[in-house]
Amino acid sequence: MGYNKASDVLPDELISLIQNYIDGEYLYIPRKKGNEKNWGEISGAKTDLSIRNRDIYLKHQSGITISSLAEYYYLSEKTVRKILSIERQRVKST
Repeated sequence: MGYNKASDVLPDELISLIQNYIDGEYLYIPRKKGNEKNWGEISGAKTDLSIRNRDIYLKHQSGITISSLAEYYYLSEKTVRKILSIERQRVKST
């Protein structure tokens, strides 16, 4: 999420009104209903993690151990097990 300078996007009158409530502090303005974005949708992080998780599953299927996968991906063994469980469910449902 990026920040916009209020003076670049809002009229001076609105800035003065907002300053009556919050002066010089950060203010989060949520998206309108229906315009929400899912986590990772804009940055591509969600897609990147999906690809990584599928790779983990396929490597494990080919015989690579959980401890080796955890070390390679800098994850805990517990996290690798969780990823494998989720990927198994995903494969079963397709």
